[in-house]
Amino acid sequence: MDPEISSPDATAREVSGPTPVAGHEESSHGRSRLYRLLHHPVRPIALLVLAAFLALAVLWTATWNLGRVEHENARETAETTSRELLDTYEAQVFRVLQQMDQTLRSVQYAVQLRGDGRTAFDDLNDRDLLPPDLIFVVSVTDHDGNLVATNGASLLAGDADDDILDLARESHSLVVGQPVAVGDEWRLPVGRRLTAPDGSFGGVATVEVDPTFFVSGYEVSRLGRDGVVGILGQDGVFRARRSGDDVTVGGRTDYESVVTEQGFGDTRTVLSTNEWDGVRRYTSARELYGFPVAVVVGISENEALAPADDRTSTYVARAGMASLLLILIAGVLAWMSWKLDRVRRREGEAQVAHARRVEHLAYHDSLTGLPNRSFLGRLLEDRVRLAGRYGQQFAVLFLDLDGFKQINDTLGHDAGDDLLREVAERLEATLRDSDVVARMGGDEFVVLLPTIANADQVASVAQKVIDSLAQPFVLLGEQFTVTASVGVSLYPQDGADVQALMKNADIAMYEAKEAGKKAFRFFSQWMGSESRERLDLEVSLRQALVRQEFELHYQARRDLDSGRITGMEALLRWEHPRLGTVKPAKFLPLAEETGLILPIGKWVLRTACRQNVAWLADGLPRLSVAVNLSAAQFFDPDLLDVVASALEDSDMDPELLELEICESILARDTFKTVPILEDLKRLGTRITVDNFGTGYSSLTVLRGLPLDTIKIDRLFLRADAGNAMAHEVTDALVAMGRSLSSSVVVHGVETREQVDYLRSHACHQVQGFFFDRPSRATDIAVLLRGELVTAPSQESF
Repeated sequence: MDPEISSPDATAREVSGPTPVAGHEESSHGRSRLYRLLHHPVRPIALLVLAAFLALAVLWTATWNLGRVEHENARETAETTSRELLDTYEAQVFRVLQQMDQTLRSVQYAVQLRGDGRTAFDDLNDRDLLPPDLIFVVSVTDHDGNLVATNGASLLAGDADDDILDLARESHSLVVGQPVAVGDEWRLPVGRRLTAPDGSFGGVATVEVDPTFFVSGYEVSRLGRDGVVGILGQDGVFRARRSGDDVTVGGRTDYESVVTEQGFGDTRTVLSTNEWDGVRRYTSARELYGFPVAVVVGISENEALAPADDRTSTYVARAGMASLLLILIAGVLAWMSWKLDRVRRREGEAQVAHARRVEHLAYHDSLTGLPNRSFLGRLLEDRVRLAGRYGQQFAVLFLDLDGFKQINDTLGHDAGDDLLREVAERLEATLRDSDVVARMGGDEFVVLLPTIANADQVASVAQKVIDSLAQPFVLLGEQFTVTASVGVSLYPQDGADVQALMKNADIAMYEAKEAGKKAFRFFSQWMGSESRERLDLEVSLRQALVRQEFELHYQARRDLDSGRITGMEALLRWEHPRLGTVKPAKFLPLAEETGLILPIGKWVLRTACRQNVAWLADGLPRLSVAVNLSAAQFFDPDLLDVVASALEDSDMDPELLELEICESILARDTFKTVPILEDLKRLGTRITVDNFGTGYSSLTVLRGLPLDTIKIDRLFLRADAGNAMAHEVTDALVAMGRSLSSSVVVHGVETREQVDYLRSHACHQVQGFFFDRPSRATDIAVLLRGELVTAPSQESF
C-alpha cells in the first residue's frame, strides 16, 4: 500500500476533530445571538420610542421637582411668616396686658397705702394714673365683693358673672377671666387680689376691656382671609379670636394640643386642622411670660400653598402640552424615519439650551447678565491652576464706579440699575471675546484677562475701559458722567491664589481713587505702606488746626480789558512739619471723608474775612474775596450761623464775600438748594457757581437759582486751540453764563493763546497762572499797592 494514502477512518477523524461537548455548544450559540443583537442596525422607530420615553420622563420629573420645590418654599415661607407674626402679636398683647397689670399693681399699692379702696381709686384717678375709660374700665371691690369704685360701666356693678372675683380672691398673681357678654358688647376682665394694710384680703381690682381689642390689628395682607390670631386662656377658652373679618369671643379648645411649647424656647409651627373651625393651618402658639394666656397665630394651608398650586398647575399644563406635542412628533416620525436624525439633534440642542439656562441662572448676575461672584471664583481658580502648570501670566482688574452713589441718591435706584446695565454692555463691547467681565455686587466689576504678554498690554486695556466709561450716560433723558477707578493685580507676582489677587486688585483700585479717580493703578508692595501713610495723614490732619499748620494763599481775578484786579479767591494750603507742603488734592478729600472739612472750612471763612478787612484797613482797594464751600459745608445745618458769625467777627461788608459752590452740588437737590441759597443771599453775600459746564445741569434748574457769578471750568480751555468744536462749546458756556448771572469768569487761563481767544470773544473776567499764581497775603498786599501806583496795561497781557 502507498504510504501517502491515508485510510478513510483516519481522514474522517482528522477532519471532524474532537466531538463537541453539549454545554459548550449551547454557550457558543448564546454568544452568537448576543453578538448579532448588539450589531444589528437599530430601527429608527425603536430609537424614536426610546427617545420619546426618556424625554417624557425628564419632562415630568422636572415638572414634579419644580412643583415640589414651589410647595417646599411656600411651606417654609408660611412657617416663617407664622412665627414672625406670632412674635409681633405676642409683643402687642404682652404690652397691653403689661399696661393693664401695671394699672392693677398701682391700685394694689394705693389700697395698701390708703387702706380704703375708694380713697385709693379716687387718688389715682385725680392723678391721671388710670387708663382712659373709653377703652379700659377700672373697678375696685371690697373684701365682700361689693363694688366700691369704677371709672365706667363695670361688670361688677350688676348681676354679671363674678368668676373674676373668685379667681382673683384665690390667686396672688394676675388672673384673666372669661369674656362676659353685656348687652351687645363683650367684656374681658383682668384682675388682681388686693391686700389690706393688715395683710388680709382687701378686695379685688379689675380692668375690663373689649376682648376684640386684642385682635384689632389683624393683617389681611399677611394672614390672608382664613388666617387666625387669638388669645387663648389656660382653661382652653378663647378670650378673642379673629379670622379674616370674623371676630369670635369665647369658644373652647384643647390648650395642650394648641400650645405645644410650654417653655420659652424656639416655638414650633405645627401644620394641623384647628378644631375650633376645621381649617388646616400652619399654627404657632406661645404662652405669654408672666400671664395665664397664650397667643395663637395661624396661616391657612390652602391660602399659603395657593400660589404654589397655581404655578404647579401651570407647569403641569405646559408639561402636558409639551408631552402631546412630543407624542404627535413621535407619531409623525414613526412614518417618516428619515427625520429621525433631525429629531435627535433637536432634542440634544434643547437639552444643551436647558442646561445652559440653568447654569446661567446659577452663575450670572440677574441685573446685568454678567458672571457673578461665584462663577468668577471658579474661573479664577481654574486659571490659577492652569497658569501655574504652564508658567503663564494673567491679570485681574478690579473696577469701581466713581459717583455711583450720587446717581442712586438723586435719580433713584431704577436709574442706577439702568446705569449698571449700560456699564456692563460697554465693558463687554470694549474687551476681547476671551476676556471675562463679572459683577461683584453694587457698582463693583471685575475683569479677567486670561492671557497677557506684558504689563503694557494690561495698562492699555485698563485705559480703554476707563475711556469707554468716561463717555456720558443718558439717564432719564439727561446726560450724566460717571467715571471709573481700576486696580490691577498680576499673576503670579501679585498673588499665588484667588484671594490674594482679588485683595491686591482691590487695594490698587482704592489707590486709583486716592489719586483722583478716573485712573488705574497696578498693585505694588508699597501700597500697604500707603494705607498706613493715609492713616498717619488723617491723624495729622486732625491736629493741623490746633497746631496752626494751615495757611491761606490768594489768587487774583482780573478784568481782561483794564488788567486791574477785581477780586481774590482764598485757597487753602497745609505746611506739614514733617511732610512739607501737602497738596490740597491729597488732604481735602480726606477731610471731607472724615468730616474734618467742617471745622477747617469754618477757619478758612473766618481767616479770609479778617484778611480782607485787614487789607482795607491798610488803604488797599476794596475787593471781594471768594471762599469755596464743599458739599458737606453747603448742606450743613449750621452754615448760615457760620457765615454770619465770620462776617460779624471780622466786621466785613457781606457784599465783599463770595461763596463758591460747585455746579454739581447746586443741581443735586433743588428742593434743598434753593432755600439755602436764598438764606445766604439775605445775609448779603454773593453766590458763585464754580466749575460751570461739568455738572450737566439743566438750564431750567440753574435759571431758578439766585446766582451772581458763573465760573467756567478750566477743562474747556485746555482743548486744542484749533479745535473748532471746543471753541463752540466755550462760546456757548459763556453765553449761558451771561444769561444766568451778572458776570462770567473763566479760570485756569495759562497761555497767551487762551488770553487772545477770550479777549476776542468778549469775556472780561479771567483768573489763572498766566496772570497771577496763588500767593501769601503779604505778597498780595504788595501786588495791590503796586496797582495803586501804576495800573497794569492791556499790552502786558
